[in-house]
Amino acid sequence: MPLSIDLDAYLQRIKFGQTARPDLSTLNAVATAHTSAIPFENLNPWLGIPVDLDLDSVQRKLVQDSRGGYCFEQNLLFGEALRAIGFEVTNLAARVLWGQPEDAITARSHMLLRVDLDGHPWIVDVGFGGVNLTSALRLIPDLEQTTPHEPFRLTVSDGDWWMQARVGETWRTLYRFDLQRQYPLDYRASNYFLSTHPASMFTTNLIASRPATDRRWTLNNREFATHRIQGKTERRTLRNTSELRDVLEHTFLIRLPSHPDFDQRLDALPD
Repeated sequence: MPLSIDLDAYLQRIKFGQTARPDLSTLNAVATAHTSAIPFENLNPWLGIPVDLDLDSVQRKLVQDSRGGYCFEQNLLFGEALRAIGFEVTNLAARVLWGQPEDAITARSHMLLRVDLDGHPWIVDVGFGGVNLTSALRLIPDLEQTTPHEPFRLTVSDGDWWMQARVGETWRTLYRFDLQRQYPLDYRASNYFLSTHPASMFTTNLIASRPATDRRWTLNNREFATHRIQGKTERRTLRNTSELRDVLEHTFLIRLPSHPDFDQRLDALPD
């Protein structure tokens, strides 16, 4: 792993034109800019391409090649950028509960970050797909906190912190986590499973998401949805490869990989 990230290239990639300082305003602004510019997407595991978590590979893919990625790639890049700006950052891990019963015990398969700023801890996470956190949250229990998108809150139960978003009128749990520091080795097994195992959702489904100022866009195989923050959700089925390529390139801003089976895989997507 290189000693430091190419911070100038990263800030250019996310179109961040301000002076980057280790303060709350910068932390929130960089999180918002990152999630808007770098989409959540799983094209590599879906195409059978390895997901490498060394910083050189992540920078090449997400910065130079104008691609996106999933949580390990997104938060690795984001965390290194924050450290280069001057923030104190701790890597954490979570058990995903989105779409699971509240009492489910799942693997530690998600990466998030703690930032300590002026004596106060904050949580940031630019890698949770369709319900991405687009600004920082104070690490305080039972406090509804505004973000550029949905309200979020953190609760405490059974010794863990629970990340929740208010979707409509319902609080939904994204994941549970503790504050134990994680190291690169701690993510290796989960990354290998998620990017290679035939039971992983990332090897069997095409997934993409990106937030904009007043909405979120999501793609699950052929189902393309626009979730308006103050309004209804619009859904449509993408019927052919041309429509899929257009949405991936122009809505999710992905520079599509040159892969010999790419169009064939798009053609074979289920409805």
